[in-house]
Amino acid sequence: MSAKSEEHEWWQSGVVYQVYPRSFQDANGDGVGDLRGILSRVDYFEWLGVDAVWLSPIYPSPMKDFGYDISDYCGVDPLFGSLEDFDALTAELHRRGMKIVLDFVPNHTSDQHPWFQESRSSRDNPKRAWYIWRNPGPNGAPPNNWLSQFGGEAWEYDGVTGQYYYHAFLKEQPDLNWRNPEVQEAMLNVLRFWLDRGVDGFRVDVIWHIVKDDEFRNNDPDPNYHPGLAPARRLLATYNTDRPEVHHIIERMRDVLDEYGEKMMVGEVYLPLERLVTYYGAQGSGVHLPFNFQLIELPWHARVIADAIDKYEGLLPSYGWPNWVLGNHDNPRIATRIGAAQARVAAMMLLTLRGTPTMYYGEELGMHNVPIPPERVQDPFEKNVPGLGLGRDPERTPMQWSTGPRTGFSEAEPWLPIAEDYASRCVEAQRDDPHSMLTLYRRLLELWRREPALNIGDYRSAPAQGDVLAYRRVEGDSQFLIVLNLGGGAAVFSGMMPVGHVVLSTHLDREGEAFNGRIELRPADGVVVRLEK
Repeated sequence: MSAKSEEHEWWQSGVVYQVYPRSFQDANGDGVGDLRGILSRVDYFEWLGVDAVWLSPIYPSPMKDFGYDISDYCGVDPLFGSLEDFDALTAELHRRGMKIVLDFVPNHTSDQHPWFQESRSSRDNPKRAWYIWRNPGPNGAPPNNWLSQFGGEAWEYDGVTGQYYYHAFLKEQPDLNWRNPEVQEAMLNVLRFWLDRGVDGFRVDVIWHIVKDDEFRNNDPDPNYHPGLAPARRLLATYNTDRPEVHHIIERMRDVLDEYGEKMMVGEVYLPLERLVTYYGAQGSGVHLPFNFQLIELPWHARVIADAIDKYEGLLPSYGWPNWVLGNHDNPRIATRIGAAQARVAAMMLLTLRGTPTMYYGEELGMHNVPIPPERVQDPFEKNVPGLGLGRDPERTPMQWSTGPRTGFSEAEPWLPIAEDYASRCVEAQRDDPHSMLTLYRRLLELWRREPALNIGDYRSAPAQGDVLAYRRVEGDSQFLIVLNLGGGAAVFSGMMPVGHVVLSTHLDREGEAFNGRIELRPADGVVVRLEK
């Protein structure tokens, strides 16, 4: 390891692996994944070569939004196990040199949380100001025109007290009032609770939502809206998201993490790049990594992505560390969006760009979205706005482990259907296949861990045309050239580059091939070239 890499934090030179606990491994035979199931797969994390495991919510919850509606921030839902199970998983990951990252959901609670139960009991309850309550508008209408992300109005009338409460998501998920110092302190104590248990970092859910306009002004219509978009997109979210006061709250969260040493915070932020980078905070006082979703949102075109990478690198503050992600629990899987062949190119891109990569479970197998029959739909988003294809169940289906019954995920019928082709897209089928997607990911991760130029080196764009994306990674005397064909036809890359040889290719069949400034690429082909000094 170079002197430069020793200056970097673990979250800068490591790879994060996201686990959706309901869908990873069921240990107790109820058809739903759990913590003991995850613990039973720690060998896999170690074999694959990831550095940190991020768990989507495991807290006690009525499960209206599958754990993002929390009724107790300092516990584990019995569906997933117990605090003792969580401690055992944390200890085992740490024993093997891996970190654990926990989802933190500060924007809203469940309506079953004791805080909200008190808040809605009367207007003069001490916890009334812990949530966002407003008097009705004219003729009893909602206080303003804000919309719920899950469809419909964002205000729910409460007949007991004659006021509306605000919910950015489901009506069962009332938003906390983060302008209240008591709320801030209570939620910071939640962070301390988990940090005291050994958590290494947090992924902070919808962090750009947590502060709202203090004048509750109406949002303007979005001129770019069209009927294929989520209904909430009809309005610009000017006054209910990305308020300037949010950065002070994030600074307070960061201060808590800094008390505990090398901890990290990832912020979920769906904003344009110019706004995204502000979440690093002044002189690094914000989140360590504002999630960069460009590879999820952008068209899969080389020139578009090349321009986006250069723009991102140019906008990053001097103290800002980049990050990349191909998919998550809220978006269609990468193999579904761009196809199985290009998913291999995407894997090479994810693990060779500068910045922390986050993998979503099953990407390493080429898992794709699974069609969900209407009678098995679980996602409240799909139930609220049916017919638009916005449901998130298809990308949350069970991890595919074996060729056996229910792919080794559970002894019972899983909570969501399993892909029909699981026998070819499972760990058992791909683990020893030298040309499989799983082997490609493992080889990429080995290369990432071994080469400082790839995990902490500088990024330098390389001139390319058409469907070809090219860039270099440089650390000291070590240089790599990455050339990716994002198109469906053959292509050629040529440039004024030193000679070298291929150390890894997307098809795992070009290793050792000489490079002299020109390389021919098959459709969906990609290579990592070690350049000679």
